[in-house]
Amino acid sequence: MASRKRSLPTRRPAVSAVFLAFVVFLSLTRISNGFSPTLSTARHAASSYSSFASKSKRPPQMSFYDMSDYSSSASDFDEDADDAVEQAKAAKYASMTAAERADYEAAADAEPKLEQPPPLSKNAGNAFVAMIFDKAMDVRGRDWEELMEDRMDQTEDHVRWCREANLYNETFNADSNVDVLKNYQVLSSCATRPIGHILILESTDLANIKSFLATDPIVQSLGCTVDDIPLYRWRHIKDYTLRMDDGREGYPNVLIQMDRSAEELGGSDIRSTVEKAKLEYMIRSQRVIAAGPIHLPTELKDDPSSLPVGDIVFFNAMDRDEAIQFAENDPASLAGLYGEMRVHKYNTVDVTGKFVSKNLHTLDDNSGSVNRNLHLKEQMRNEGYPVKDDETPWFNY
Repeated sequence: MASRKRSLPTRRPAVSAVFLAFVVFLSLTRISNGFSPTLSTARHAASSYSSFASKSKRPPQMSFYDMSDYSSSASDFDEDADDAVEQAKAAKYASMTAAERADYEAAADAEPKLEQPPPLSKNAGNAFVAMIFDKAMDVRGRDWEELMEDRMDQTEDHVRWCREANLYNETFNADSNVDVLKNYQVLSSCATRPIGHILILESTDLANIKSFLATDPIVQSLGCTVDDIPLYRWRHIKDYTLRMDDGREGYPNVLIQMDRSAEELGGSDIRSTVEKAKLEYMIRSQRVIAAGPIHLPTELKDDPSSLPVGDIVFFNAMDRDEAIQFAENDPASLAGLYGEMRVHKYNTVDVTGKFVSKNLHTLDDNSGSVNRNLHLKEQMRNEGYPVKDDETPWFNY
């Protein structure tokens, strides 16, 4: 197997030697033109550069002698660390089976493939938010312990339900009319038990959304109807400044803000008045994962009766006090726009069926650790679902 060698950065000669050589060259050049710099001039130049180099925390953006913006002295390249990586790769290759080595070599020798921008999903264009809270939706009057146990029992079927909606192609599961973009498991204030989930869905038809929600195993277990589920259109603010990673600094939280009624607001348009201030507040916080107003779920996206009725913000916070402080200092909150606000920590559920995370904490009859995510992916692949990246490119994100 042809190994790919990493080209090592060229080590720069000592700064003093290079600079003195440059000064000598400059001196000779200027002498030939009738000008002879004094030794003190050269010493002054060398002293000035040394002073700059000692005070600067990083090298200048462009070197004065090779017109390059690269400086090996500022590189974090470590030959020993690189050797360790290569040794680890060699050890991994040595432990492979013959079939695994063949696949590895084929992948290494394959011609680079030019990836095209992924096509839009056939369900793209209309985002919806559905909020399912167990205690409020349950028609059987069960306590939180029973609800938690029931939710845990339904979780695997619930995850499969989400993945089945997303994994379709031209010939398999083609009648899926809803994409599950995100699935957030909402946690209690103590962050020790699940109390519901929030779905970010996409479809071209509101009727498809409602039909899909009716088949959610957890919704069916709660016994509620689709009309009982808080469902809204979501105007996601798609700005790069509001796309922080979940848990980058702290823990992911969701803030649900519901507007006061028109009667309570007295006809004042507080939302429009504070819209820019709220946006600036979220951007300056550098903690928002996703955000946007929620609107009434009309049949058509541009229906003027699809009025905003609240906001939903996913953000990071170190603890509950910080999360509450973030909610209360929102300019829209300070202006009195909201009649109700809720803050919850959440966990993100993998719904793609492709980018699955490892779970080694579930034991199967003491026979060893079982990765349920990978097991479900393998099961769905055997049933014909398209679980590879190139099979469902519209859902690669």
